Amino acid sequence: MEENRYPPLALPPPPLLSLPCDTCHGVASPCVPLSPQAWARPVHTWEPQLGGRGGPGAATPIRAVLVQPGPVEAGWAVTYARIFLNLTSRTWFLSIIQNEFRNGKIDLDSTMKLLEKLQMPFDFAHVKHVFKKTLDKQKANTITMEDFRAIYRTIVHRTEFHELFRAYSPNSKFLAATELIEFLRKAQYETEACETTALEIILKYEPIEEVRKRRQMSFEGFIRYMSSEDCSVFKRDHRTVYQDMNHPLCDYFISSSHNTYLISDQLVGPSHLWGYTSALLKGCRCLEIDCWDGSNNEPVVYHGHTLTSKIQFRSVIQVVDKYAFVASDYPVILSLENHCSPKQQEVMAEYLESILGDKLLTSPIGGAVVTQLPSPEALKFKILVKNKKVGTIEESMLRRELDSRGQTGDVSDFEILSDEDEFDDKAPLCPKSDSSKRKSEYKPSHTPRKKAKVKKIKIAIVLSDLVVYTKSTKFVSFEHSLENQKCYENNSIGEVRARKFVKHAAKDFISHTSRFITRIYPKGTRTNSSNYNPQEFWNVGCQLVALNFQTSGVPMELQDGKFQDNGGCGYILKPEFLRNCSSTFTPHDVGIHSKPMSLSIRLISGHQLPPSNLSKTNKADPVVQIEMYGVPEDQAKRKSSVVKSNALSPRWDETFSFTVQVPELALIRFCVEDEISLVSNEFLGQYTLPLLSLNKGYRNVPLLSKDGGNLEPASLFVHVWYY
Repeated sequence: MEENRYPPLALPPPPLLSLPCDTCHGVASPCVPLSPQAWARPVHTWEPQLGGRGGPGAATPIRAVLVQPGPVEAGWAVTYARIFLNLTSRTWFLSIIQNEFRNGKIDLDSTMKLLEKLQMPFDFAHVKHVFKKTLDKQKANTITMEDFRAIYRTIVHRTEFHELFRAYSPNSKFLAATELIEFLRKAQYETEACETTALEIILKYEPIEEVRKRRQMSFEGFIRYMSSEDCSVFKRDHRTVYQDMNHPLCDYFISSSHNTYLISDQLVGPSHLWGYTSALLKGCRCLEIDCWDGSNNEPVVYHGHTLTSKIQFRSVIQVVDKYAFVASDYPVILSLENHCSPKQQEVMAEYLESILGDKLLTSPIGGAVVTQLPSPEALKFKILVKNKKVGTIEESMLRRELDSRGQTGDVSDFEILSDEDEFDDKAPLCPKSDSSKRKSEYKPSHTPRKKAKVKKIKIAIVLSDLVVYTKSTKFVSFEHSLENQKCYENNSIGEVRARKFVKHAAKDFISHTSRFITRIYPKGTRTNSSNYNPQEFWNVGCQLVALNFQTSGVPMELQDGKFQDNGGCGYILKPEFLRNCSSTFTPHDVGIHSKPMSLSIRLISGHQLPPSNLSKTNKADPVVQIEMYGVPEDQAKRKSSVVKSNALSPRWDETFSFTVQVPELALIRFCVEDEISLVSNEFLGQYTLPLLSLNKGYRNVPLLSKDGGNLEPASLFVHVWYY
């Protein structure tokens, strides 16, 4: 029965604050009558008071008398509950803002400070525009309390949220715990939601103390919940490490940076320690260090044979030591591009050991015989050196007790010349002679290499012995690797050659990456530090797909989106069909590995989107593009209509459908642009995430800038469903 829906009401103390009243058109507390007949007739007493509608000294009603009604019909209890919630909501609001209005009115700066006190994120451009529109009606520089309330409601009380709230709130004033549970289960598909879940949400997001005590959620609380990370389109349990971290290293995609020391172009830009700091703070787990002989026996890091500036190797290792495990506990790989003399290689080894200490992995785990790579879990808080190595791990272990200083070993390397030149990134960009150029290595893997000549490289034994599970080995062919390569040996392949393998030998490529760690790096003609599309190499299981982290754009957005999964730890477990060396999967023929997913996304609205650069106010003509990245069959784009001149609260209510064959590899990207013309759009914001990290239900999509910065409060509001 309705009487049991609401427990006996414990009346609050009489409110101490004045409130707007529709009956008297002043500022008054809604009155609770003394008799049933008086419910519709507010009775007020008056006294002069600061802060009224008319300013200082205006007559305003003081608090009304609250009397516990006697036995009344159930409908009166409901009516009283509504009045109580209305009262407490406005009391809460005024308790926060009233001090600012002691002098009657406030300016724009005070308006911004008040909005911050209300603990809702605001975009200055939008607040400024709404504030100025309010002033235009009054031709003044300050606003009243009622004006501020109108501004707050314009920005915060979103129509789409109110529609959703009313659908689950019988009285449109609050959600009881049972009604919140119903919303969570039916609208958000959180099937395990229970009373504990609801109460946790209420305690976390309900700002009005009286409502919290009643175990209810007001519209103010609902707004805060729907705008929060708990209602993000990204699954909550994917924000922590949830995948099995006990597989061998080669079973994971690993967040990897190319020429990490560069923060601009590849030819004349600066080398800077910030490149390493920022990459590590993003969760990057494989850093590249190009090492060259420096003055005073101090190795330096820079892009050799170019005009890029130089930084000391010692300083790089100090930064790695400081930031290696800030964003992630899992192992960091230092990929050394070693051009130093044996003498300075020994200096490098000394710095690695003295600075990194116990963090540096110097011997294998569990004995010298290595038949399988260890797991990320087993290597937690360890730093691995990736470099060329003299001999085997077993031979290194035998040398451990010996003093190897001054000793060197020769490592064979192939300088391969083929008919198709690939100007890759390790060729000198300003070569002194033709002989210093490295040529393309691509030929179909079953064909003998053409004009391969062997050259010897001298490696200092003390540096060589620091290489354990990540020995760099020249890639010759898939057959050669299968016959000769050890599990702890890895290859680096340029993007052009790797792309041809994807096209012509994908099955062999996947078989190779299921066994051996494989690194892909950008071609050398990318002198402006542009990036390739990493998705095509993730599709064949390449673990270290190295990108120029300093360059914004879709490739880095895919990188950031993919690796926010699994707690942003920098390691993502590859799908089973990319870990199985006998897999029949290829990106162009998924075959039995297809697990079709039907996805429906209803694009409802946007909120406080970044204004157009062409707008002098807060305007934009936003259009949303939803893009799918994955195997070729799953690549797709959907585009919304354009909403004219509205970046504050554009509304679309458009639904887009996708069918995805390999959801395990798919990424979905939401991109918002300002339509400048029929052929030109301006980027406003984007958000990318793995398809399998999508939350069902009504969700907010936080937007990021080109460089990955948070554009809060800019967001999209969507409804997601898939099966």
